[in-house]
Amino acid sequence: MRIHFDEQLDLLNKEIINMGSLVEQAIGRAVEALIKQDVKLAKEAISFDDEVDHQEKKIEDLCLRLLLQQQPVARDLRTISAALKMITDMERIGDHATDISDLAIALSAHPHIEQMTHIEPMAKETMVMLIQGLEAYVEKDYDKAKKVIEKDDIIDNLFVEVKQELIEVIRENSDCAEQAADLLMVAKYFERIGDHATNIAEWAIFSLTGRHE
Repeated sequence: MRIHFDEQLDLLNKEIINMGSLVEQAIGRAVEALIKQDVKLAKEAISFDDEVDHQEKKIEDLCLRLLLQQQPVARDLRTISAALKMITDMERIGDHATDISDLAIALSAHPHIEQMTHIEPMAKETMVMLIQGLEAYVEKDYDKAKKVIEKDDIIDNLFVEVKQELIEVIRENSDCAEQAADLLMVAKYFERIGDHATNIAEWAIFSLTGRHE
């Protein structure tokens, strides 16, 4: 019985990594669409949303089967509970990738008023945080999870820099205010993605220690 349960836990890990990969691809296409002002890429990113939602439901069903059909010990309960929390965060990251893609489409009509000097690094950093947070959970790596949490300050600092740059743009040319507001919203979505990636790392720690940091 325990062997079957462990096999199901291994399957859970694989499905979580698969969901993370889908979300990572959605973010990657969204930021590329934004930078290149590519409507087709933006629509591709949006198309991932249904797949992400389907994967969330698939993992949720697996977790419930594990809880109902087996007799998990405390450690197993933490592992399953953390998975249920993490997929919620991943689903919200997927939603933010869609939001960014929608803004990329809106911003595609006119040249950008500002280079993606800090938005692009924010995007890359959040993708790294997401994947490393999931790896920390699957690999049961406490130190890796802590490093992900520490990276959240990097995202917050980049957001502050983006905001300051865009405020300066508006001061110099009020005609750019609408696009500046859209770009600020893009940066805000990446900040939120960073927060969700941090949550994932915190749930990875919870699965190991029983404490949500």
